[in-house]
Amino acid sequence: MVSAPNPTPDAPVVAHPSGAHIIARIKEAGIREIVALPDIVTSDGLLWPISNDPEFRLTRICKEDEGVSICGAMSYNGTRALLMMQQTGLMDSLNAIRAIGMDYELPVVMMVGLQGKEPHLRPDQSASYGVRIVGPVLDAMEIQHSLIEEPEDIDHIPQAVATAYAESRPHVFLIGRAPEAS
Repeated sequence: MVSAPNPTPDAPVVAHPSGAHIIARIKEAGIREIVALPDIVTSDGLLWPISNDPEFRLTRICKEDEGVSICGAMSYNGTRALLMMQQTGLMDSLNAIRAIGMDYELPVVMMVGLQGKEPHLRPDQSASYGVRIVGPVLDAMEIQHSLIEEPEDIDHIPQAVATAYAESRPHVFLIGRAPEAS
């Protein structure tokens, strides 16, 4: 674990989760299908390494709601998939998540980079309105979610994925700090 450079003089230096450790937990969860759009928060530490890992099949998409449909469809044959995007795409695809994940009860698992979130603040304290509302919107929709910011926050990934598939419900991992590239 390496601390990121201080983004502003008055902001404390914070630890970032390891991209390699997140990827290991994704594999531990039985996920080999990754459906993704580039996201500046997760690209260096997660998406690029995943794209070079022969254990994953990466499907690049143009629109986030397409990814929701693809991941939901994969669950019909028991394939575990992960949709990667940033919070603007999450907000843009809420209707698809509502229909596919909640109404049809399909286990759509997502990792969502919180673009614009200050690394030293919790999402609900961010100056970015788009970051602050993500948690409350997911709560209002009764969508399970968890925050990945600290290095130890990754330990629950396999269990959260297993629960999503066992209960046929969505789960959103909110990535608050850019994972470190290995």
